[in-house]
Amino acid sequence: MHLATENERYLSELPEQAGCFKETRIVEFVFLLSEKWRLDQSARYQAVELLERFMIKQVQQMCADRGSTQGHGQGQRSSWSSVREHITNTFVLRLVSCVQLASKLSLHYSRVTSDTALTFLQSLKYSYTKQELLESELAVLNTLHFHINVSTPLAYVELLLEVLGYNGCLLPAKALHQLCVQLLDFCYLTRETIYDTLLKTAIENSTPSKLQIAKFLTVKEDFMLLAVGVISTGVFILSPGHWEQVVEHLNCITGITPQSILEFSYAVVRRIVGSATP
Repeated sequence: MHLATENERYLSELPEQAGCFKETRIVEFVFLLSEKWRLDQSARYQAVELLERFMIKQVQQMCADRGSTQGHGQGQRSSWSSVREHITNTFVLRLVSCVQLASKLSLHYSRVTSDTALTFLQSLKYSYTKQELLESELAVLNTLHFHINVSTPLAYVELLLEVLGYNGCLLPAKALHQLCVQLLDFCYLTRETIYDTLLKTAIENSTPSKLQIAKFLTVKEDFMLLAVGVISTGVFILSPGHWEQVVEHLNCITGITPQSILEFSYAVVRRIVGSATP
């Protein structure tokens, strides 16, 4: 109930820029860096969500600050150019800071020290100091008002798997959990393609309007739907005989309709099949 309430609150306050910083290259960078530093599974999702929320707030603040001091026309274009340049120049540093913060929030033994982060940045030919690294972490914390312990879709997946087990669904728990984590990675890395398929399936039209795309944003950012879809797909792949039972349970637990669950699983499976095709 707590996660469902948190999810609803997040969706009700969703900025229109949500998802802008979850493109494949960014997510892949975070995942690979988390793997390099041997962070646990939850840390990489936490880092992606922190980076997304920080970057949106930073852009909003910078645009508001510069908009209040600039006039129209050329001044505004110059202002936006300045914002974009600042974001570009500091993006990798901010990304590393978000991974650092995620590692500190994790209960795993691995922690990303300043020396580790600086060594990595230096390998990319950046010449930041420890002070600048600390200031970057503080910038993320201040911009997010220190609200950094956000729930990730992995938490939703793991809790729903626990509930399914408690409700008597006889599933291979360990194997299903491992598959669900892999599917969640896959959904993050192929996010645009999966949700594009889901949108077109939902509206039964291959050319959605701008309004339909805008309204679909809450679907793309719905962690509960993502978790339910991942579990449904995992069961369909691993234990198809239990699929209808699991969908029924997920519907009772979350209120998400079997049709929505089916459509999400279809979009994921279709993307998996497409990826496997030479």
